[in-house]
Amino acid sequence: MRSSSYAPTVPARRSLRALLVLALTAATAAALPSARAATPTPTVTPAASTSAASTPAASTSALAAKPYMGWSSWSMQSSKYPGLNPDGDYSYLTEKNVLKQADALAAKLKPFGYEYVNLDAGWWMDQAWKPGFDGYGRQKADPGRFPRGMKPVADHIHGKGLKAGIYLPVGLQKEAYGEGKVPIWNAGDCTTADVVYGDLRTTNGWDSAYKLDFSDPCAQKYVDSQARLFADWGYDFLKLDGVGPGSGKNGDQYDNVADVAAWNKAIAATGRPIHLEVSWSLDIGRIADWKKYSNGWRIDTDVECYCNTLVSWENSVDDRWDDLPGWTRHAGPGGWNDLDSLDVGNGEMDGLTKAERQSYATLWAIAKSPLYTGDDLTKLDSYGVSLLTNREVIALNQGSMPPARPITPSDPQQVWAAKNTDGSYTVALFNLADRPAAVSADWAALGFTGKAAVRDLWNRENLGSYKDKVTQALPAHGSRLFTVTPRGTALTTTGYEAEAAANTLGGNASLADCSACSGGKKVGNLYVGGSLRFNDVVVAEAGTYQVKVAYVSGDPRSVEVSANGNGSTSHKFPSTGDWGTADTVSVPVQLKAGANTITFDSGSGYAPDIDRIDVPKSS
Repeated sequence: MRSSSYAPTVPARRSLRALLVLALTAATAAALPSARAATPTPTVTPAASTSAASTPAASTSALAAKPYMGWSSWSMQSSKYPGLNPDGDYSYLTEKNVLKQADALAAKLKPFGYEYVNLDAGWWMDQAWKPGFDGYGRQKADPGRFPRGMKPVADHIHGKGLKAGIYLPVGLQKEAYGEGKVPIWNAGDCTTADVVYGDLRTTNGWDSAYKLDFSDPCAQKYVDSQARLFADWGYDFLKLDGVGPGSGKNGDQYDNVADVAAWNKAIAATGRPIHLEVSWSLDIGRIADWKKYSNGWRIDTDVECYCNTLVSWENSVDDRWDDLPGWTRHAGPGGWNDLDSLDVGNGEMDGLTKAERQSYATLWAIAKSPLYTGDDLTKLDSYGVSLLTNREVIALNQGSMPPARPITPSDPQQVWAAKNTDGSYTVALFNLADRPAAVSADWAALGFTGKAAVRDLWNRENLGSYKDKVTQALPAHGSRLFTVTPRGTALTTTGYEAEAAANTLGGNASLADCSACSGGKKVGNLYVGGSLRFNDVVVAEAGTYQVKVAYVSGDPRSVEVSANGNGSTSHKFPSTGDWGTADTVSVPVQLKAGANTITFDSGSGYAPDIDRIDVPKSS
């Protein structure tokens, strides 16, 4: 989410905001057509197009050539931290507060690449969360929050050399329907009755809007009118929220792909480059559509805790390590995986330890997520500044390296990496456990052996040469971030296919076709005792081997790995995104000299499907 528009109807694991829920209930009841008064004949005159709106539109890829950086209002709007919302829940969003943050962004973070100032939900709501609309069913700035309207806000932001962002929930908000009699701007005889389905089916993550029916051209005209308004105001960014499939809802009425396509078309027609970000917790099964029509997509629930801090580690910061892996291959110039706000700059108000703040910032950076903070930029502490302004870390996020992915299982201690264009590797070590632990990055898991030079990016220092691996003792929820430059040789391995006749299948395990797999086959149905045993895995000497496992799994799944009938170790393999994509992780396996067996057993649960293993020729 950014639990927005009608804001915090949040996932069940989160606390709701009672005041807002009451407001929502009242607003929804008032929005029913039977309770609606007829809408007066509008007297609104459309604004003239600005000169910026007549400039050629930027291509999608040029607009989002790299992840965007900036600030968003929602984290402070949603928090119960003392003093942030003195006039009631979500009251932080005002012109005064936005301009204060824009000034601070320009002064403190703009030199490091931060440029967007994004207003989130509520700019058209009064402090009681009652919405306002113009005579054409479009959201209208609340005069209490934004007494000068929305264009002067964008003008001030632009005057600082920054870009301005705005927000909408998907669909036609119920309160804008006006018994279907509200005319649509610049659309002939179209009214709100024409733009939605006749049965007034609802849509978006909160059911706060009626679903647009794009079989009638009037629906596109309505979206065009909204896009024209934002372009005339001078906004550079739109967050379209509550989009499905996803956002906690599924089914035809919550499929908003047509809305996103309509916004893409409408924005192009304005002639103004406007970044389109879709939110929240979107369905990865529709990634082709998100990539086609938008510049970025939220992959997860809100990072905020809706508590007395901005976030908490357990609320949803830590979920990203499990939820991100299947999405990593989809990010690139033109569209990025959005992990949500990066709230690491305010110390106590963030609600995290220093170790957690660094791990949070590390994952966002290596995932090439947009780097937008929700912190109070006027109150950044020195440690927060060091995290938000580290040029080497920012360069990873903004540079040409691909997003990092896990190269080890998603266990409490894990390693993520990406190969850089110069042949070096970005390597992150994470200890997600609640107690200190050592974490090792083995060069074999990266594909080489011997020595490598290691640079610590957070501390900006060269650590020297390491042979075979680097190991660090990390605090609870701690991390390290390195650039690793190989000085050794490429790893040589022996491959063993899961479908080989020499292997032994147990329980329900069976062969299946797999176009993404190396031999066109895989072993699946590894559940409740299903097992796959690789026989005659030969190595020259005894030792611990980093065995690379190619597998397929539409969700994170655990598997028991053992060698030669000895005790097994459980490893959780990250999702590959769907059941038609293969990926790899490396697991340590103790082998003896000569022939060995390596077994993958589902135990009492469900394991990933196995494609093949590659065993190094030396430990």
